[in-house]
Amino acid sequence: MKTNVISKPNLIVAKNRQKEVTNFHYLDNTVSDFIKEYAKGKFYFIRTYGCQANVRDEETMKGILELAGFTLVDEEKDADIIIINTCAVRENAEDKVYGEIGNLKGLKSKKKDLVVAICGCMVEQPEILNKVLEKFPHISLVFGTHEIQNLLGYIEEVIRTKTRLIAVESKQGDVYEGLPACRNNKHKAFVNIIYGCNKFCTYCIVPYTRGKERSRHFDDIIKECKDLVDNGYKEITLLGQNVNAYGKDLDEGKDFSDLLESVAKLGIPRLRFTTSHPWDFSSKMIDVIAKYPNIMKFIHLPVQSGNDEILKLMGRRYNSKQYKDLVDEMKKKIPGLALSTDIIVGFPNESEEQFLDTIEMVKYVQYDSAFTFIYSPRFGTPAANMKDDVPYEVKSKRFIQLVNELEKSVSASSERMVDKIYDVLVDGLSKTDSNMLSGYTESNKLVHFKGDETLAGQIVKVKIIKSKTYSLIGELVNE
Repeated sequence: MKTNVISKPNLIVAKNRQKEVTNFHYLDNTVSDFIKEYAKGKFYFIRTYGCQANVRDEETMKGILELAGFTLVDEEKDADIIIINTCAVRENAEDKVYGEIGNLKGLKSKKKDLVVAICGCMVEQPEILNKVLEKFPHISLVFGTHEIQNLLGYIEEVIRTKTRLIAVESKQGDVYEGLPACRNNKHKAFVNIIYGCNKFCTYCIVPYTRGKERSRHFDDIIKECKDLVDNGYKEITLLGQNVNAYGKDLDEGKDFSDLLESVAKLGIPRLRFTTSHPWDFSSKMIDVIAKYPNIMKFIHLPVQSGNDEILKLMGRRYNSKQYKDLVDEMKKKIPGLALSTDIIVGFPNESEEQFLDTIEMVKYVQYDSAFTFIYSPRFGTPAANMKDDVPYEVKSKRFIQLVNELEKSVSASSERMVDKIYDVLVDGLSKTDSNMLSGYTESNKLVHFKGDETLAGQIVKVKIIKSKTYSLIGELVNE
């Protein structure tokens, strides 16, 4: 198959952070007659890996495809277009993607006109893109995080010319408004407020794959949130690689605190946000969170390490005392606050003493939940070039020690909830037990309980009767 290369990624270009004005595009979403005709009776399938930003990208792609007339199917074998939406944060996620793509080879051999596409953060890395092109010739289309708005045009090009198309450009990025969306949940919605990241933590590939920090206009965000409220949504999560950097790149005189307060005033029953960087977290933000009851008293605050030398090598911009002081201020001002975090074990050359500082941090903060990782080198990042003398077996042992320590505070947090009544937003049937419903408390604890499926989307009272550490068992309280 011939290959048409529109653009390929370049990590040197991706690192560029010149002070260019962000371009805002307001789209009319026209669909060509060719695609309208082609889409009749055609089906699509999307598999998404990674974070909430990738999930939101999936919703946009679904909106674009359904606007053209394609129909979603649950299984790859029934699709005419398959999109694999990828994550590059950890090697484990990449391995899953390679396995998924490999499994599609047989399907492509049976369905010659099948369009197999791969997109997202993985292909923004040159060495991974080259590997994909070399090892998986059945891939029809590769496009990057900056090209989603061109999806229909790319599909048309592939179909018309019978060529493989590569469109992955490394750039600071623009903002596209008006793209259609087909949301995955009828009651809870993700709303992008800022794209990209300027922090360049030494272990992280995201600033290279997602571009510079670029905030949406305040009024555009408020309009989207108001539409969600008017359509009966119960929960909004404001999204960004670093939400509390919102507004710094605009000349609107608004910061994240202002946005958070304005969305809360719209009357959404539940308002969340993720992810926040400790370096950008202000007292003003904490005061706003404390002031509004519909802003959930749950904050994801990645610490990554409890050791100052490691934090400096990571490029995190804060030290352990500053992080602890921030946590202390949050807990003082926000009664009942629940905290979650991200922690990396085994950063290059991390000593036993440095690791124990992280254990001390866990004991100090008493997290309610956490995402833990063994360090995974990302090609092109500064940390990937660091010589590392610590054996993987040592890192694995420390990882288990960390998980065991975290489990103490997570378990204690869950045990404190037993015999108490909480508001739970019902998602629907439990994924693990079809005889139970599941939903989340305001503190983001997963609860399973018996009830009628028609309660999905409602906020109900549930009494917690048992802790299972990472989830809870409850019973519906009849009011």
